[in-house]
Amino acid sequence: MKHRRLGKSAIYVSDICMGTMTFGSQTDEAESHKILDACFDAGINFYDTAENYPVPPKVDWAGRTEEIFGRWMKTKDRDRIIVATKVCGPSHGWIKGSQRGEMTALDRHNIRRAIEASLTRLQTDYVDLYQTHWPDHGTDFEETMETLDDLVREGKVRVVGCSNEDAWGLMKSIETSNRLGTVRYHTIQNNFSLNNRRFEDALAKVCRREGVSLIPYSPLAGGVLSGKYQDGALPEGARFSSYLQHGGRQTLMAGRFVNEKSLEATRRYMDIAKDAGMAPVTLATAWSKQHDFVASTIVGVSKFDQLADILAATDLELSDDVMKACDAVAKDVMYPMG
Repeated sequence: MKHRRLGKSAIYVSDICMGTMTFGSQTDEAESHKILDACFDAGINFYDTAENYPVPPKVDWAGRTEEIFGRWMKTKDRDRIIVATKVCGPSHGWIKGSQRGEMTALDRHNIRRAIEASLTRLQTDYVDLYQTHWPDHGTDFEETMETLDDLVREGKVRVVGCSNEDAWGLMKSIETSNRLGTVRYHTIQNNFSLNNRRFEDALAKVCRREGVSLIPYSPLAGGVLSGKYQDGALPEGARFSSYLQHGGRQTLMAGRFVNEKSLEATRRYMDIAKDAGMAPVTLATAWSKQHDFVASTIVGVSKFDQLADILAATDLELSDDVMKACDAVAKDVMYPMG
Protein backbone atom coordinates (compact mmCIF):
# COMPACT_ATOMS: atom_id res chain seq x y z
CA MET A 1 0.00 0.00 0.00
CA LYS A 2 1.46 3.35 -1.06
CA HIS A 3 1.34 6.31 1.31
CA ARG A 4 1.06 9.99 0.45
CA ARG A 5 1.26 13.24 2.40
CA LEU A 6 -1.91 15.15 3.26
CA GLY A 7 -1.20 18.57 1.80
CA LYS A 8 1.80 20.18 3.49
CA SER A 9 1.15 18.40 6.79
CA ALA A 10 3.26 15.77 8.51
CA ILE A 11 0.56 13.12 8.07
CA TYR A 12 0.98 10.31 5.54
CA VAL A 13 -1.99 8.15 4.64
CA SER A 14 -2.63 5.05 2.57
CA ASP A 15 -3.69 5.99 -0.95
CA ILE A 16 -6.99 4.20 -0.35
CA CYS A 17 -9.26 5.52 2.43
CA MET A 18 -12.28 3.60 3.69
CA GLY A 19 -15.43 5.69 3.86
CA THR A 20 -18.10 4.77 6.39
CA MET A 21 -21.27 6.60 5.43
CA THR A 22 -23.38 3.41 5.09
CA PHE A 23 -22.38 2.05 8.50
CA GLY A 24 -25.50 2.08 10.63
CA SER A 25 -28.01 2.27 7.77
CA GLN A 26 -27.32 -0.10 4.87
CA THR A 27 -24.62 -1.89 6.86
CA ASP A 28 -25.09 -3.20 10.39
CA GLU A 29 -22.38 -3.01 13.04
CA ALA A 30 -21.12 -6.59 12.67
CA GLU A 31 -20.72 -6.24 8.90
CA SER A 32 -19.15 -2.78 9.34
CA HIS A 33 -16.51 -4.15 11.71
CA LYS A 34 -15.83 -7.06 9.36
CA ILE A 35 -15.21 -4.59 6.52
CA LEU A 36 -12.99 -2.40 8.69
CA ASP A 37 -10.94 -5.39 9.88
CA ALA A 38 -10.30 -6.46 6.27
CA CYS A 39 -9.23 -2.94 5.30
CA PHE A 40 -6.91 -2.66 8.29
CA ASP A 41 -5.35 -6.04 7.50
CA ALA A 42 -4.86 -4.93 3.87
CA GLY A 43 -2.78 -1.95 5.03
CA ILE A 44 -5.37 0.83 4.90
CA ASN A 45 -4.67 3.29 7.73
CA PHE A 46 -7.05 6.11 6.70
CA TYR A 47 -10.78 6.17 7.55
CA ASP A 48 -13.37 8.87 6.87
CA THR A 49 -16.62 9.56 8.71
CA ALA A 50 -18.82 12.54 9.66
CA GLU A 51 -21.05 13.75 12.47
CA ASN A 52 -24.20 13.37 10.35
CA TYR A 53 -23.56 9.83 9.02
CA PRO A 54 -25.02 7.40 8.09
CA VAL A 55 -26.93 8.21 4.91
CA PRO A 56 -29.61 8.70 3.84
CA PRO A 57 -29.89 11.33 6.60
CA LYS A 58 -32.39 10.78 9.37
CA VAL A 59 -32.62 12.74 12.61
CA ASP A 60 -32.39 9.66 14.82
CA TRP A 61 -29.47 8.21 12.82
CA ALA A 62 -27.09 11.18 13.05
CA GLY A 63 -23.90 10.18 14.86
CA ARG A 64 -24.50 6.44 14.64
CA THR A 65 -21.62 5.86 12.20
CA GLU A 66 -19.08 7.56 14.48
CA GLU A 67 -20.26 5.38 17.34
CA ILE A 68 -19.84 2.20 15.28
CA PHE A 69 -16.40 3.30 14.13
CA GLY A 70 -15.37 4.35 17.63
CA ARG A 71 -16.19 0.94 19.06
CA TRP A 72 -14.12 -0.70 16.30
CA MET A 73 -11.19 1.68 16.77
CA LYS A 74 -11.00 0.76 20.47
CA THR A 75 -9.97 -2.76 19.39
CA LYS A 76 -6.94 -1.43 17.46
CA ASP A 77 -3.76 0.51 18.13
CA ARG A 78 -5.00 4.12 17.89
CA ASP A 79 -1.59 5.33 16.68
CA ARG A 80 -1.89 3.17 13.57
CA ILE A 81 -5.17 4.77 12.50
CA ILE A 82 -5.70 8.11 10.77
CA VAL A 83 -9.32 9.09 11.38
CA ALA A 84 -11.07 11.92 9.59
CA THR A 85 -14.46 13.32 10.52
CA LYS A 86 -16.47 16.44 9.69
CA VAL A 87 -18.52 19.27 11.12
CA CYS A 88 -21.64 19.82 9.03
CA GLY A 89 -21.68 23.52 8.36
CA PRO A 90 -24.99 24.72 6.88
CA SER A 91 -27.23 21.73 7.48
CA HIS A 92 -29.44 21.88 4.40
CA GLY A 93 -31.64 19.47 6.35
CA TRP A 94 -28.93 16.85 6.83
CA ILE A 95 -28.94 17.04 10.63
CA LYS A 96 -31.92 19.33 11.04
CA GLY A 97 -33.55 18.90 14.39
CA SER A 98 -30.78 16.73 15.80
CA GLN A 99 -27.80 17.57 18.00
CA ARG A 100 -27.62 21.35 17.59
CA GLY A 101 -31.12 22.54 16.80
CA GLU A 102 -32.70 23.48 13.51
CA MET A 103 -29.72 25.09 11.78
CA THR A 104 -25.96 24.69 11.88
CA ALA A 105 -23.09 26.87 10.68
CA LEU A 106 -19.31 27.05 10.71
CA ASP A 107 -19.21 29.47 13.61
CA ARG A 108 -17.39 29.02 16.91
CA HIS A 109 -20.43 27.64 18.76
CA ASN A 110 -21.26 24.94 16.24
CA ILE A 111 -17.69 23.83 15.59
CA ARG A 112 -17.04 23.51 19.32
CA ARG A 113 -20.23 21.55 19.93
CA ALA A 114 -19.56 19.30 16.95
CA ILE A 115 -15.97 18.34 17.80
CA GLU A 116 -16.79 17.53 21.43
CA ALA A 117 -19.67 15.29 20.37
CA SER A 118 -17.56 13.57 17.71
CA LEU A 119 -14.71 12.88 20.14
CA THR A 120 -17.18 11.31 22.56
CA ARG A 121 -18.75 9.08 19.90
CA LEU A 122 -15.36 8.09 18.46
CA GLN A 123 -14.01 7.36 21.98
CA THR A 124 -10.77 9.23 21.28
CA ASP A 125 -9.19 12.43 22.54
CA TYR A 126 -8.14 13.70 19.10
CA VAL A 127 -9.10 13.57 15.43
CA ASP A 128 -6.32 13.40 12.84
CA LEU A 129 -8.18 15.33 10.11
CA TYR A 130 -11.15 17.57 10.87
CA GLN A 131 -13.11 18.81 7.87
CA THR A 132 -15.84 21.35 7.21
CA HIS A 133 -18.46 19.21 5.47
CA TRP A 134 -20.30 21.94 3.58
CA PRO A 135 -19.14 25.48 2.77
CA ASP A 136 -20.50 28.32 4.87
CA HIS A 137 -19.75 31.49 2.96
CA GLY A 138 -22.18 33.39 5.17
CA THR A 139 -20.02 33.06 8.30
CA ASP A 140 -16.81 35.08 8.52
CA PHE A 141 -13.88 32.99 7.33
CA GLU A 142 -11.88 34.53 10.17
CA GLU A 143 -14.16 32.99 12.81
CA THR A 144 -14.06 29.56 11.16
CA MET A 145 -10.28 29.42 10.76
CA GLU A 146 -9.55 30.89 14.19
CA THR A 147 -11.80 28.30 15.83
CA LEU A 148 -10.14 25.46 13.92
CA ASP A 149 -6.76 26.90 14.92
CA ASP A 150 -7.80 26.76 18.57
CA LEU A 151 -8.72 23.08 18.23
CA VAL A 152 -5.30 22.26 16.78
CA ARG A 153 -3.51 24.21 19.52
CA GLU A 154 -5.54 22.31 22.14
CA GLY A 155 -4.55 18.96 20.65
CA LYS A 156 -8.11 17.93 19.77
CA VAL A 157 -7.36 18.07 16.04
CA ARG A 158 -4.10 17.49 14.17
CA VAL A 159 -4.87 19.07 10.78
CA VAL A 160 -7.91 20.55 9.04
CA GLY A 161 -9.51 20.34 5.63
CA CYS A 162 -12.68 21.28 3.77
CA SER A 163 -15.22 19.40 1.69
CA ASN A 164 -17.62 20.19 -1.16
CA GLU A 165 -15.87 23.53 -1.56
CA ASP A 166 -15.38 25.58 -4.72
CA ALA A 167 -12.22 27.27 -5.97
CA TRP A 168 -13.16 30.68 -4.55
CA GLY A 169 -13.94 29.26 -1.12
CA LEU A 170 -10.70 27.29 -0.96
CA MET A 171 -8.57 30.26 -1.99
CA LYS A 172 -10.46 32.60 0.37
CA SER A 173 -9.79 30.25 3.29
CA ILE A 174 -6.10 29.97 2.39
CA GLU A 175 -5.81 33.77 2.12
CA THR A 176 -7.51 34.14 5.51
CA SER A 177 -5.17 31.63 7.13
CA ASN A 178 -2.10 33.29 5.64
CA ARG A 179 -3.26 36.72 6.80
CA LEU A 180 -4.15 35.64 10.35
CA GLY A 181 -1.35 33.12 10.80
CA THR A 182 -3.80 30.32 11.65
CA VAL A 183 -3.89 26.71 10.55
CA ARG A 184 -4.81 26.21 6.92
CA TYR A 185 -6.68 23.61 4.96
CA HIS A 186 -4.39 20.77 3.92
CA THR A 187 -7.11 18.80 2.15
CA ILE A 188 -10.28 19.18 0.16
CA GLN A 189 -12.79 16.35 -0.11
CA ASN A 190 -14.89 16.71 -3.26
CA ASN A 191 -16.72 14.44 -5.68
CA PHE A 192 -14.30 13.21 -8.36
CA SER A 193 -14.62 10.21 -10.65
CA LEU A 194 -14.50 9.07 -14.25
CA ASN A 195 -18.07 10.34 -14.51
CA ASN A 196 -17.38 13.63 -12.75
CA ARG A 197 -14.11 15.31 -13.71
CA ARG A 198 -15.15 18.89 -12.94
CA PHE A 199 -12.48 19.12 -10.25
CA GLU A 200 -9.91 19.32 -13.05
CA ASP A 201 -11.46 22.54 -14.39
CA ALA A 202 -10.10 24.86 -11.67
CA LEU A 203 -9.65 23.19 -8.30
CA ALA A 204 -6.85 20.89 -9.45
CA LYS A 205 -4.75 23.96 -10.27
CA VAL A 206 -5.42 25.45 -6.84
CA CYS A 207 -4.36 22.18 -5.20
CA ARG A 208 -1.11 22.03 -7.18
CA ARG A 209 -0.20 25.69 -6.60
CA GLU A 210 -1.21 25.84 -2.92
CA GLY A 211 -0.11 22.39 -1.74
CA VAL A 212 -3.61 21.12 -0.94
CA SER A 213 -4.46 17.44 -1.43
CA LEU A 214 -7.71 16.18 -2.87
CA ILE A 215 -9.18 13.19 -1.06
CA PRO A 216 -11.91 12.38 -3.58
CA TYR A 217 -15.14 10.74 -2.57
CA SER A 218 -17.44 8.66 -4.75
CA PRO A 219 -14.78 7.36 -7.17
CA LEU A 220 -17.44 4.89 -8.37
CA ALA A 221 -19.86 7.77 -9.00
CA GLY A 222 -22.21 6.52 -6.32
CA GLY A 223 -21.80 2.93 -7.50
CA VAL A 224 -22.81 3.75 -11.08
CA LEU A 225 -19.35 2.88 -12.47
CA SER A 226 -19.71 -0.67 -11.14
CA GLY A 227 -22.31 -1.17 -13.86
CA LYS A 228 -25.08 -2.16 -11.47
CA TYR A 229 -27.52 0.44 -12.83
CA GLN A 230 -27.02 -0.42 -16.51
CA ASP A 231 -30.01 -1.20 -18.72
CA GLY A 232 -32.47 0.29 -16.27
CA ALA A 233 -31.53 -1.99 -13.38
CA LEU A 234 -32.42 -0.85 -9.85
CA PRO A 235 -30.71 -3.37 -7.54
CA GLU A 236 -32.45 -4.06 -4.26
CA GLY A 237 -30.70 -2.32 -1.37
CA ALA A 238 -28.66 0.00 -3.63
CA ARG A 239 -28.66 3.65 -2.56
CA PHE A 240 -29.94 5.17 -5.79
CA SER A 241 -32.57 2.47 -6.20
CA SER A 242 -34.28 3.78 -3.08
CA TYR A 243 -33.52 7.42 -3.94
CA LEU A 244 -35.09 7.12 -7.39
CA GLN A 245 -38.22 5.64 -5.86
CA HIS A 246 -38.39 8.12 -2.99
CA GLY A 247 -39.33 11.28 -4.85
CA GLY A 248 -38.40 14.88 -4.11
CA ARG A 249 -34.85 15.94 -3.37
CA GLN A 250 -33.43 12.41 -3.18
CA THR A 251 -34.74 11.58 -6.67
CA LEU A 252 -33.19 14.76 -8.05
CA MET A 253 -29.87 13.84 -6.46
CA ALA A 254 -30.00 10.31 -7.88
CA GLY A 255 -30.78 11.70 -11.33
CA ARG A 256 -27.48 13.54 -11.31
CA PHE A 257 -25.65 10.22 -10.95
CA VAL A 258 -27.95 7.91 -12.91
CA ASN A 259 -28.89 9.38 -16.29
CA GLU A 260 -28.54 8.67 -19.99
CA LYS A 261 -25.09 10.25 -20.33
CA SER A 262 -23.64 8.69 -17.19
CA LEU A 263 -24.86 5.23 -18.18
CA GLU A 264 -23.42 5.61 -21.69
CA ALA A 265 -20.05 6.71 -20.31
CA THR A 266 -20.15 3.82 -17.84
CA ARG A 267 -20.79 1.35 -20.65
CA ARG A 268 -17.64 2.55 -22.41
CA TYR A 269 -15.57 2.41 -19.23
CA MET A 270 -16.79 -1.13 -18.63
CA ASP A 271 -15.49 -2.06 -22.10
CA ILE A 272 -12.10 -0.49 -21.28
CA ALA A 273 -11.94 -2.43 -18.02
CA LYS A 274 -12.82 -5.68 -19.76
CA ASP A 275 -10.11 -5.16 -22.39
CA ALA A 276 -7.61 -4.41 -19.61
CA GLY A 277 -8.56 -7.58 -17.74
CA MET A 278 -9.99 -5.96 -14.62
CA ALA A 279 -13.33 -5.23 -13.00
CA PRO A 280 -14.92 -1.81 -13.66
CA VAL A 281 -14.67 -1.05 -9.92
CA THR A 282 -10.92 -1.72 -10.00
CA LEU A 283 -10.49 0.55 -13.02
CA ALA A 284 -12.42 3.41 -11.45
CA THR A 285 -10.54 3.17 -8.15
CA ALA A 286 -7.10 2.95 -9.77
CA TRP A 287 -7.89 5.85 -12.11
CA SER A 288 -8.84 8.07 -9.20
CA LYS A 289 -5.58 7.36 -7.37
CA GLN A 290 -3.48 8.12 -10.45
CA HIS A 291 -3.48 11.91 -10.21
CA ASP A 292 -0.73 14.07 -8.76
CA PHE A 293 -3.15 16.21 -6.73
CA VAL A 294 -4.80 13.20 -5.05
CA ALA A 295 -3.52 11.97 -1.68
CA SER A 296 -6.02 9.20 -0.97
CA THR A 297 -9.19 7.98 -2.68
CA ILE A 298 -12.20 7.43 -0.42
CA VAL A 299 -13.97 4.19 -1.25
CA GLY A 300 -17.09 2.77 0.32
CA VAL A 301 -18.97 -0.50 0.46
CA SER A 302 -22.15 -1.65 2.12
CA LYS A 303 -21.30 -5.37 1.95
CA PHE A 304 -18.09 -7.23 2.71
CA ASP A 305 -18.06 -9.04 -0.64
CA GLN A 306 -17.80 -5.70 -2.48
CA LEU A 307 -14.29 -5.13 -1.10
CA ALA A 308 -12.28 -7.47 -3.32
CA ASP A 309 -12.49 -5.44 -6.54
CA ILE A 310 -11.55 -2.26 -4.64
CA LEU A 311 -8.56 -3.83 -2.93
CA ALA A 312 -7.44 -5.16 -6.32
CA ALA A 313 -6.55 -1.54 -7.14
CA THR A 314 -3.92 -1.52 -4.39
CA ASP A 315 -0.52 -0.74 -5.96
CA LEU A 316 -2.12 -0.96 -9.43
CA GLU A 317 -0.93 1.60 -11.96
CA LEU A 318 -2.95 1.92 -15.13
CA SER A 319 -1.06 1.94 -18.43
CA ASP A 320 -0.83 5.04 -20.60
CA ASP A 321 -3.10 3.36 -23.14
CA VAL A 322 -5.81 2.77 -20.54
CA MET A 323 -5.55 6.34 -19.25
CA LYS A 324 -5.79 7.70 -22.82
CA ALA A 325 -8.82 5.51 -23.50
CA CYS A 326 -10.51 6.94 -20.42
CA ASP A 327 -9.68 10.47 -21.56
CA ALA A 328 -11.25 9.73 -24.94
CA VAL A 329 -14.54 8.74 -23.30
CA ALA A 330 -14.53 11.97 -21.26
CA LYS A 331 -14.14 14.00 -24.46
CA ASP A 332 -16.97 12.14 -26.23
CA VAL A 333 -19.39 12.16 -23.27
CA MET A 334 -18.67 15.44 -21.56
CA TYR A 335 -19.84 16.09 -17.99
CA PRO A 336 -22.11 13.06 -17.54
CA MET A 337 -23.12 14.35 -14.12
CA GLY A 338 -23.88 17.85 -15.34
